[in-house]
Amino acid sequence: MHLIQVDSVQRWMEDLKLMTDCECMCILQSKPISIEKDEQNELILSSQYSTCDNLQLLLKRAWIISTELTRIAQKLEKNRWQRVHSMTVRVNCHVRSMINEYNMFTRNSSEEMHQFEKLLIDKCSEFTAFTERCIQTEDEQILKSMKSCINETLTTVAQYFGQLIELVLTHEAQNLLRQIELSDNVYITESAISSLFSLTQEGAHLCRIIAKEGGVVALFKICRQDCFRCLYPQTLRTLASICCVEEGMHQLEKVDGILCLADILTDSTHSEATHAEAAAVIAQITSPHLTFTQHLSSFLENMEEIVTALVKLCQEASSGEVFLLASAALANITFFDTVACEMLLQLNAMKILLAACSDKQIVDTPYSRDQVVTILANMSVLDQCASEIIQGNGVQLLLEMLFERSSSGNSAEVAACERVQQKSAVTLARLSRDPEVADAAVKLSCIPRLIKLCRSPTERNNSDSVLVACLAALRRLAVMSPDGLEDSDFQQLVKPRLVDSFLLCTNMEESFV
Repeated sequence: MHLIQVDSVQRWMEDLKLMTDCECMCILQSKPISIEKDEQNELILSSQYSTCDNLQLLLKRAWIISTELTRIAQKLEKNRWQRVHSMTVRVNCHVRSMINEYNMFTRNSSEEMHQFEKLLIDKCSEFTAFTERCIQTEDEQILKSMKSCINETLTTVAQYFGQLIELVLTHEAQNLLRQIELSDNVYITESAISSLFSLTQEGAHLCRIIAKEGGVVALFKICRQDCFRCLYPQTLRTLASICCVEEGMHQLEKVDGILCLADILTDSTHSEATHAEAAAVIAQITSPHLTFTQHLSSFLENMEEIVTALVKLCQEASSGEVFLLASAALANITFFDTVACEMLLQLNAMKILLAACSDKQIVDTPYSRDQVVTILANMSVLDQCASEIIQGNGVQLLLEMLFERSSSGNSAEVAACERVQQKSAVTLARLSRDPEVADAAVKLSCIPRLIKLCRSPTERNNSDSVLVACLAALRRLAVMSPDGLEDSDFQQLVKPRLVDSFLLCTNMEESFV
């Protein structure tokens, strides 16, 4: 999205830096053509870019090389020798440019890195020479015998390239972490954390590198120093990104990170922004999608303090973003155990969340409503929830959520709307075991809406999970209020086995033939 929003001329100027004339680059072998007196001007020009900018340029160049190597393998498979050669020349140019660009801004690079640079350049030259010989012969036997050799060389180039990029990124992560650990200057530390955060946005692999190099340890060290309080939000945001990988979780456990997060959340002297970012870290490390859960034992020890602080943050949130982060953390926590749900009940969380939903400035997106209804669905297993729902006009809210539709058509938003519909139906089904809730649902006309969702695929965006949840809710309400359904609805949606009703509804797609 960022690239799309950038001015087209600016985008062209950025891409221009990565364009090279292959023939010229081959002849010059990437040697600078400036005379000595111009070297200072080059240094001045390069110093205009920050470490973060240089790394972004490096990563963009690396992505181009990786893409080109994949395409070479595809062309090689089809024996398109001319294309293979021209692309090999282009890769050779990009590799040399990448190494030159990196060496212009890097500091104290290791001997191992220089060795890999030389190995990669030599292997690229060998690769180019091989492909050049291929376009100079038409003998099929010779080409066939050379193909395996070229394949082997291509694999080696890719291997050396991958190892060099790994070394470069590790080296840069080490440099940034060294700055964070050794500097007591707020501005230098802020710049280093900002660059580190940019690296974490490049994917899980970079997060693993940062975690292995002690990134989580260094960042929690910042969060324990009062002199860096103004950097807490930025530091916690970076921590949340790193903790998406298992290595980050291991580091968090080693440094008692959860205790530190609990201290931040319960300290009222911290800003709302700091509390919100701490909530984001909690949401990340408690995600039900994570397969690694070793850290959860220490989380359970601090759960009461954390849950209390998060409920307070939901109640006092000044913006939709703050509420979203706090409610997302609470939603994830409710998947742990019914103890968390009981805790929320004692803290009047149900009342607070239902009240927040009536404020369109706070609960302003399907994503926020998704978090709220997740909490309601998980809490609805408790019998005491029914009275709270009735008192807070919760049944009306659940009905409104059954009408959730995306206004933008964005795929992520559409998926969030489906989750809201599904979970509101699940919550209704669970709570309707209480006659008072079932009676309220019938009076508010929940049954016609559930029937509509079952019978109309477009109303539920063709979602099977929404259909199953609506059928379950409808059957529960039909037991409590059989007069609310017409005979045809009862015969098709309630009386058969659930799987038969499901198959009937999924075959109700409109035909335009």
